Amino acid sequence: MPSVTVTRAIEAPADVVFRTVADIGRFSQAVPHIVNVEFLSEVRSGVGTRFRETRVMNGQEASTELEVTEYVENDHVRIVSEAGGTVWDTVFTVSPAGEGTELAMVMDARPQTLSARLAVPLMLRMVKGAVAKDMDAVKAYCERPAAESEGSDPPKP
Repeated sequence: MPSVTVTRAIEAPADVVFRTVADIGRFSQAVPHIVNVEFLSEVRSGVGTRFRETRVMNGQEASTELEVTEYVENDHVRIVSEAGGTVWDTVFTVSPAGEGTELAMVMDARPQTLSARLAVPLMLRMVKGAVAKDMDAVKAYCERPAAESEGSDPPKP
């Protein structure tokens, strides 16, 4: 199964990093190219949260429906989507590392159709670059001065 793995050392406590990737609203604040989040479920946090995320990719808006399928506070969150004949299974894991945190993201791609099996290897190169930008944005967001990051809905950086 093809996958992408990206890690970042972040100079912030693990709970701050976890909240940033696991709270859909906060994640959308951290990642500047996410332009809209629409919740599709009554659940807004944790397992069962379903939402449509719209982001700008290559100058165009693209929307994807996602669902949180695992949520272990201050440890990991799994978010799954199906798009283009492929199941995209993403796990963010936080681990304390010295005075900071290591954030790892592993995205597995499970093609469901023949055309997806052919396209996924090419798409993964583009996906890895986009994921690296997301992780850089999360790092920058989490490392902002504490006074800026304490609010519930801080402005996008």
